[in-house]
Amino acid sequence: MYYYIKGEKVLLGDGFAVIDAGGVGYKILTSSTSLALLSGEEQPVTMYVQLEVREDSQELYGFTTNEELSMYRRLTTVSGVGPKAALALLSVMSPGELAFAIMTDDTKMLTRAAGIGAKTAKRIILELRDKISEDELDIPKNQTQQPQSVVLNENMNEAAAALTVLGYSQSDAKKAVASLDSSMPTEDLVREALKLLM
Repeated sequence: MYYYIKGEKVLLGDGFAVIDAGGVGYKILTSSTSLALLSGEEQPVTMYVQLEVREDSQELYGFTTNEELSMYRRLTTVSGVGPKAALALLSVMSPGELAFAIMTDDTKMLTRAAGIGAKTAKRIILELRDKISEDELDIPKNQTQQPQSVVLNENMNEAAAALTVLGYSQSDAKKAVASLDSSMPTEDLVREALKLLM
């Protein structure tokens, strides 16, 4: 029904923004990330929105970027993950960081969000892993490697594959290799990754 709402930001509250568009004030539930971006934006502002209809309510969920909205929509397709849980996840991680956590089976990263337990995190990974594309990945802020070097660099993929042959899980192998210099030869990547894993 709605794609985006563009107008004047009237109020930024705890978990929501009010946007005046054409004389109508829209209360839009959003993530901490989008709220932070909105606070620094000049007027007018644009929010990409999703209308959630329940038996007893109709609520607008919106974000400052299409990427965040796209990840929100995918998260809410997972069994047991509702709009509030999706907002909690997007409030502690960017869409790219979420994609990285899903692709590397990082349940600990997902459980940083309020209300997300280990079982739910595993379900998110299981149901969304095949729906994430490589160009969506982003390394979490506490790591310095660029996302493309983790996924697209041939040497790193070969090194991760070699580590799985040696008995390490795909998740551990990818995370170990991701922390290394992508310009290293495959043999060196395997050697250094083994040191980290040991």
